Amino acid sequence: MIKSINHIAIIVPELEGALDFWEGALGLKLARTESVPSEGVEVGFLPVGDSNLELMKPTTTDSGVARFLEKRGPGIHHLCLEVDDIEATMARLREHNIQLINEQPQAGHGGRQYAFVHPKSTGGVLVELYQLSDQ
Repeated sequence: MIKSINHIAIIVPELEGALDFWEGALGLKLARTESVPSEGVEVGFLPVGDSNLELMKPTTTDSGVARFLEKRGPGIHHLCLEVDDIEATMARLREHNIQLINEQPQAGHGGRQYAFVHPKSTGGVLVELYQLSDQ
């Protein structure tokens, strides 16, 4: 079952410039930043209600995020849906012939599990499924 929108990830060329809009103009507050070397990104977290906007800045030139930025420019990268059981959700998607990027849940920070659904199956939106570790 889908519980909530966990976050919307936005690729930016630099966090400081992006924060001029999100923090300065809109008044959102940067809660924290986190380096994710395995994905080649630095992420800024801006809470919005029970969800977050995540600003992702590539830290390497060969990461998927860097390639996305080079090809498409800054903008929305993916929508993340928090689920209560990622394996059951993935099984349901397979039953509906939905193409998954990850065939098995991946281990994330703090015991979280995640998997991506291919945009070819979603009308062009990269969707991340996310199960928090406190399930």
